[in-house]
Amino acid sequence: MTRGRRACGVEVGLAFVEGHPNPAPAAPVTCETCAASCCRLEVWCLTDTGVPGHLTVTDHFGRTLMDRLDDGWCAALDRDTLLCRIYAQRPLVCRELEVGSPECLAERG
Repeated sequence: MTRGRRACGVEVGLAFVEGHPNPAPAAPVTCETCAASCCRLEVWCLTDTGVPGHLTVTDHFGRTLMDRLDDGWCAALDRDTLLCRIYAQRPLVCRELEVGSPECLAERG
């Protein structure tokens, strides 16, 4: 959790870990500052969001999943930018994983 405090008239961001302040300013959590940790998870395509069929596979239970490359990365991940190439059509689970949420932070390590 991040809280702001005024020091000498300047807003200062402090990160709190288990109720104890860390004097260093908290770094913003963004997809651009991440190693795309969530892009190595198994992603079910539960609803039709327009994910291109060539980026999906069907498992032995008949569920549609995002395809992953041999090294475990999502097939829709742009390896140069580590951003999603189908962001507007990404699966529902990807849409619901909020940047900075406890689930996001757990995946980031």
